[in-house]
Amino acid sequence: MLLFIHGFGSSGRGDKAQLLRSWCQEQGISFMAPSLPNIPELAIETLQEIIEAIQQHEPVGLVGSSLGGFYATWLANHYHLPYVLVNPSVEPYVTLERAIGQGVNFHDQSSYEWNTQHTASLRQFKLDKPAKDCLLMVQTGDELLDYRQAVNYYSAAEQLVEEGGNHGFTGFNRHLAKITNFLRL
Repeated sequence: MLLFIHGFGSSGRGDKAQLLRSWCQEQGISFMAPSLPNIPELAIETLQEIIEAIQQHEPVGLVGSSLGGFYATWLANHYHLPYVLVNPSVEPYVTLERAIGQGVNFHDQSSYEWNTQHTASLRQFKLDKPAKDCLLMVQTGDELLDYRQAVNYYSAAEQLVEEGGNHGFTGFNRHLAKITNFLRL
């Protein structure tokens, strides 16, 4: 099962999720991309329940984008899973301070509140040293996050660093086979 974890303000219906969903369907790979709550603890609890239920029947590989990459890192380390990160947030408890206030979901236009307690609560999921069974995919043109932070933090990971691009990861569809091969799905 490929479990896709979306980023902040997104959903399981985002562009990367849709591309992976179609690819996995074509390849006969089980796929899930839940739309997660905005409260970090609830998002992690939801993902833990999903992983624990799936692991009873089949192996799990994680793909996390942005904030979803931060969550995927903690989950992969906790459950010893292979994981792929796409322009991950390394310190969302710092970078998401600029998002404090009312927000609107990119896909369904629902509103939510992001507050200082949410931002601070992310610190509990920070790891000193992430597991090595990771493929890091970053683009140097990421306008929201400094790709160099991810390159340094995930120095033990297999890395794909592309010049240019953006936070959404331009040309993501070119890497679908690489992602599922890395996850051994």
